[in-house]
Amino acid sequence: MSTARPPLPPFTHETAIQKVRMAEDAWNSRDPARVSLAYTEDSIWRNRSEFLTGRKAIVEFLKKKWAKENGYRLIKELWAFTGNHIAVRFQYEWHDESGQWFRAYGNEQWEFSEDGLMRRREASINDVAIAKSDRKFHWPQGARPADHPGLGDSVL
Repeated sequence: MSTARPPLPPFTHETAIQKVRMAEDAWNSRDPARVSLAYTEDSIWRNRSEFLTGRKAIVEFLKKKWAKENGYRLIKELWAFTGNHIAVRFQYEWHDESGQWFRAYGNEQWEFSEDGLMRRREASINDVAIAKSDRKFHWPQGARPADHPGLGDSVL
């Protein structure tokens, strides 16, 4: 039996924004166990070309992801919502072991169960190599500070 994870669907503009920021903060923690608790036990994921089912698979996936993606900093932004669905766009920056920086651009579609847990996540993501001097996300590891700008109208 799962524990409810407010805000619950159907979403309003305000609660959809809250749900997106909660997800961003959890992912910026880089704590796979914490992140997995936002998903149903049998959650279905498509992340790029990988397909996962269940929290255990999510935890293992995130452990591998963050072992590779050093210096990870993420911003998510609400794109659209209706009922129990939310769409987001996001950008995140990371570097590999050689020090090469990347900015990932992506979109996600989320579907929630009645208890506010995500039961489906589909993510399309592209990485672009960037110079270290072109980084935009410079806050310390963890949640993005409240005064740091979001994505706004940024496409680059």
